[in-house]
Amino acid sequence: MKYFNFLIVLISFSSVFSQPNCEAYKYFGDTLKYEACKKAEQIKNHYQFSKKFQKILDESILIDSTFAYAYREKSVAYLKSGDFITWKKLMDKAVKFDSKDNLGYRGWCRYQFFRDYEGAIKDLEKLDNLVDYDIGHSINGTYHLNIAKGLCYKGIGEKEKAIKIIENQIKLNEKEDFVGAYDYLHLGALYLETERFEKAINVFKKQSQTNELAENQYYLALTFLKLNKPDKYKSCLEKATELYIGGRKMSDPYSNPMDKVYLKNIEDELRTAYNNDYK
Repeated sequence: MKYFNFLIVLISFSSVFSQPNCEAYKYFGDTLKYEACKKAEQIKNHYQFSKKFQKILDESILIDSTFAYAYREKSVAYLKSGDFITWKKLMDKAVKFDSKDNLGYRGWCRYQFFRDYEGAIKDLEKLDNLVDYDIGHSINGTYHLNIAKGLCYKGIGEKEKAIKIIENQIKLNEKEDFVGAYDYLHLGALYLETERFEKAINVFKKQSQTNELAENQYYLALTFLKLNKPDKYKSCLEKATELYIGGRKMSDPYSNPMDKVYLKNIEDELRTAYNNDYK
């Protein structure tokens, strides 16, 4: 049920950055943004990489040079095509003109695409200081942005701070009966890296209950190895192999998630287990 709920929420996040309500601008008397918004509506059914799509948004910006939505929508094609310099310029303008709606997205992209951990932390913490409500999730719905922030702290070597942030967010997620697809896995990996082996085992077991993955069994195997439990070490590696071949592994269409492992990693570890007579 928890994972089903996750899928429902994930679907809902596909429309987080949908077209803004133009009528709202009109209601509050911002006729310039209303006109810019109505122009931007015309991108519907046009391909993001097409000249027409970009031209419509350029015209929207000509109407109102502070219309953040147009800058953000223009930026997406550049991000997907690998023109990160142009993406950054456009996203910086979107953030400038509407920080609350765009800092989270820019921060997430800094983490996901560039591993710019410090830049991502700066964006996410600035957003947290700007708003008095939950800062939300990544654009793909996989992570709460606080989990992403914790991973960024791990990325710069501040593992204790990462643990505290992720622990706190998981507690909140559990109260809502919604834990991200990889949350327990990341926390378990951090416990393993900081030699909290029993804690690692406990959260890896929770990961197994919510969303079993090859990576989860791989890190569980390494934990049992540290505890000198060779039978469980080998068993987990064998299960990790089966899961990986069966497609139960971490995935992202645009980048490799933190803590991801590959079949070769598992096979090499399993070979070591056999060579050392871990039977």
